[in-house]
Amino acid sequence: MQYFVVMIDYGRRGREAVVDPEVTRREVVSRVASGEYQNVSFIHEISGSSLEDVTEAILTEAALPRIPPEDIDLQAIHLDHARDLRKHERT
Repeated sequence: MQYFVVMIDYGRRGREAVVDPEVTRREVVSRVASGEYQNVSFIHEISGSSLEDVTEAILTEAALPRIPPEDIDLQAIHLDHARDLRKHERT
């Protein structure tokens, strides 16, 4: 049997361990990326009788890709905005 333990730190209100044997690695990554799991203290993967700390791997996997500023086309953004404004003009 394999499952994940996600420890969430609520500060003064304490900590909570989320343990659900039906949650897969992909779902844990998805929940971290969506913000459902915030302030994660650690994530452990338990498989059989072994335990592995996968916190860094899952947090890295869940990180949103960074878009360098030079890849953003400001002229296209401006033209899109202008087109959107024209959509709402009275004819």
